[in-house]
Amino acid sequence: MAAIVVCGGSVVGLCTAMLLARDGHHVTVLERDAAPPPAATEAWDQWPRPGVGQFHQPHTLHPRFRLILDEELPGLVDRLSEAGCVWLDYLQLMPPLVRDRSPREGDERFRCITGRRPVVEAVIAAAAAEDGIDIRRGASVAGLRTGAGVVDGAVHVTGVHTTDGEEIAADLVVDAMGRRSKLGEWLTAAGGRPPHTEAEDCGFVYHSRYFRGPQVPSFTGPPVVDMGTISVLTIPADNATWSVTVWSASSDTALRHLRDTDRFEAVVRACPLQAPWLDGEPLSEVITTAGVLDRYRRFVVDDQPVATGVAAVGDAWACTNPSAGRGIAVGLIHAQCLRDTVRAEFADPERFVRAWDRVTEGDVGPFYWNQITADRKRVAEMDALRLGEEPPAPDPTAAAMAAAMLRDPDVFRGALETGACLALPEEVFARPGFMDKVFAHAGARTWTPPGPDRETLLALVRP
Repeated sequence: MAAIVVCGGSVVGLCTAMLLARDGHHVTVLERDAAPPPAATEAWDQWPRPGVGQFHQPHTLHPRFRLILDEELPGLVDRLSEAGCVWLDYLQLMPPLVRDRSPREGDERFRCITGRRPVVEAVIAAAAAEDGIDIRRGASVAGLRTGAGVVDGAVHVTGVHTTDGEEIAADLVVDAMGRRSKLGEWLTAAGGRPPHTEAEDCGFVYHSRYFRGPQVPSFTGPPVVDMGTISVLTIPADNATWSVTVWSASSDTALRHLRDTDRFEAVVRACPLQAPWLDGEPLSEVITTAGVLDRYRRFVVDDQPVATGVAAVGDAWACTNPSAGRGIAVGLIHAQCLRDTVRAEFADPERFVRAWDRVTEGDVGPFYWNQITADRKRVAEMDALRLGEEPPAPDPTAAAMAAAMLRDPDVFRGALETGACLALPEEVFARPGFMDKVFAHAGARTWTPPGPDRETLLALVRP
């Protein structure tokens, strides 16, 4: 079995470590934040995680995350539930126009468990420690150890060295350092080529606030609602807590005052479906996040690996804006793929890195590119509405899908599958008869959520 170093001890890094350790590998996790995880019930208030910028931001644990945990790490979902995380069944959000509400085979796949990020991570950290994984907190990686190359022109990674001067040998180094990963810089410093990288500001700014109450508010509409130049997200969490997020285009400077508590509340109060979510005890001020990069990296360039002995997983490979809440679910899909690739190809470093590239591009990459496409369309729509222009017309398939999912139970389920990372749109659309059901509702009216128009919105946020 191999000696594997996982750089980064957040949710995806810890789950990756557990999957590899349960295959018999000796796994060491290096996490630069020194504070150990407290009990899950204390994690929100008492766990400093400066290395995770989004630690107190809302997170969505999609059904795919829960399904992989059930398959690969049985018992972990029960532990999340015991820590106060709550169950959510997306089928309960079926639109009122859907008349056929009879159950379908496989409906259980739409159930997920949800909680605040500190609580979820504390539970997973405790489980990882019990798996015999060597978790070293306060261990900051400074760069890579390298050895004799096995592929012409590619650096061969043989471990890492820390800022304390420790040398840690490894047969494989896994980069799970998320958005702040420095792997590209380390490869260059080691004399190698950088990965192919594409990066752009996603174009959104987010304003979130957490609440607690005797009971989590009930959904009276979808969790995510687009309302002109803003979108609003409501997420139940653990232990009778929840969050409300309002986001807009970063170019919309008139809305920058949403970071003010009173103005944030005024805007949400003007949204009838979301206003009840303000009726609780605030657990935070308005948390504002901006400048979030969409970034994609590929470690096989012009059909040549830039490095062997290393693999990037989750947000360290590719990350998008957090509005869809897919980061943890896609990261766990990627971790499962990594475990399988290690099983199949680890004996040959070149075969491994090429197989890892193929699997990443083919099985995980579409989640990234589909999200990028959706983000760009939404930003373009927000910008047009802000400028008083006609927004770009949706393509005919998207327009028909928006109408059909309000009326057809199978189209609604298909839309849920794609949103919850259970399937890619291409897979759903290719099912026999699915597109017939979609286009049967082409031209039907879609839903316009109640909320402030642009003029009212500007008056609500004006100083």
